[in-house]
Amino acid sequence: MAQNCLVIASRESALAMWQSQSVRQHLLSLYPNLLIRIEGMITRGDRLLHQSLAKIGGKGLFIKELEHALLEQTADIAVHSLKDVPMDLPKGFVLAAITKRAIAFDAFVSNHYTNIASLPIGATVGTSSLRRAAQILALYPHLQIKGLRGNVQTRLNKLDNGDYDAIILAAAGLERLGLQHRIQVYLRPEDVLPAAGQGALAIEVAECRDDLLNLLKPLHHFQTAACVTAERTLARILGGSCQIPLAAYCVEKANCLELKALVASADGATVLRASAHAPLDQAEHLGVVVAKQLTQQGAQELIATVLSV
Repeated sequence: MAQNCLVIASRESALAMWQSQSVRQHLLSLYPNLLIRIEGMITRGDRLLHQSLAKIGGKGLFIKELEHALLEQTADIAVHSLKDVPMDLPKGFVLAAITKRAIAFDAFVSNHYTNIASLPIGATVGTSSLRRAAQILALYPHLQIKGLRGNVQTRLNKLDNGDYDAIILAAAGLERLGLQHRIQVYLRPEDVLPAAGQGALAIEVAECRDDLLNLLKPLHHFQTAACVTAERTLARILGGSCQIPLAAYCVEKANCLELKALVASADGATVLRASAHAPLDQAEHLGVVVAKQLTQQGAQELIATVLSV
């Protein structure tokens, strides 16, 4: 951190910059004399918009350039949507803080329909997520899923241009950008379970930066961290990535965690579900337990089938 100036590496999308700005403001409230600058970057994931993430390397493509800046020390910290962070970080990096989670649910967005159930046979639903697609098809096999990439505004523009009857987006992203008026309805986790880590922000640093670990400690939200640890532990065990339809969502109530998870076939014809409870301080163990439940139901075989297609 040169001359008392902290540099935040961020993707250049409006949502990513909002997220980095929110971290900046939080840090300034704690350290008003600290100079903080945001360095916007275009990642490979941002450039390859015409290909499926599942086919070009997954969501890790959104953070590699930011990690390179951390290694080169042209930036001190990187701010990510936690759901975009691979389950295993490259050697030499750590997540120094997980911020308090915003709403983790998905949102149904449409200009002509009030909910998924009102969509007619053959209606097109836009999503880039195999997780969302599988769960929607499990409930509404008469719908057509159509791939959708790009930042939030690009996706909304495609809907407005008539390319889709409806699209599914993370509710947190829409709310953070002041676009909650575009949401017709929030998708309940009972219907569409979120992605591991959805709604939370992660702050990544080089492992050797002890000075930053201490600086960022006040931004770390213990309850959120416990919930996403359970989710990400499960996903890590099952090889979770955007290449398979896997969902995990954990909530904390009265120092007790409840984790629900599922693995599905790409067409939603097969959906395996599992859940369990554990004390707040046993988040990682909870992820292991629920992963084992899914494995006993045949999750690994189902995942292998999905990956072989």
